[in-house]
Amino acid sequence: MAKVPFVTEEGKPARAVINVESVGLTPEQFFRLCCDNEARIELTAQKELIIMSPTNAETARQNAQITYQLTRWANENGTGVACDSNALYTLPNGAKRSPDASWTKKSRWNARKRDPKDQFDLLCPDFVLELWSPSDRLKTVRAKMLEYIANGAQLGFLVYPHKRQVWIYRPNQEAQQLDDPIVVSGDPELPGFALDLREIWR
Repeated sequence: MAKVPFVTEEGKPARAVINVESVGLTPEQFFRLCCDNEARIELTAQKELIIMSPTNAETARQNAQITYQLTRWANENGTGVACDSNALYTLPNGAKRSPDASWTKKSRWNARKRDPKDQFDLLCPDFVLELWSPSDRLKTVRAKMLEYIANGAQLGFLVYPHKRQVWIYRPNQEAQQLDDPIVVSGDPELPGFALDLREIWR
């Protein structure tokens, strides 16, 4: 049976939230759910499934550019591992999250311990980036950034192309809003990394 694309009536990417707290979804069941469906799926600490459609072509282009820049820097820097939006992490609070781009120090990456009952590593990256897409609610994505920081991330970027804004998140600090920046620096957490927004805003 053909699967129907997960979109709104207007043809835009969509998402759904399903509470599974009373069901008692196990890590194995969550993994199987991800394998059996053509959608991105996250699990909140409150045991809500977030089911997201694939992104549109423009968001995919922007995300590819971000991943390219982060990976190029990571390869040159050599102190950590960069991942694209396909990586899903089990955070210390139990949430299973998939940032649009992430980077983890090699020392933490190599020290991660695999749980035979959970296919997704118990790990919060040192750096996370979320790229707002048309199916996102900005309030929800901002809350997600705070969750990353509360669970161990040292730096986070929220890129909001709709208004050409970037929010920078760090532990014990208020989020810093940048309006129409050309470049956003990752120093000192990611020394030498600078996200060039010109390719994102165009």
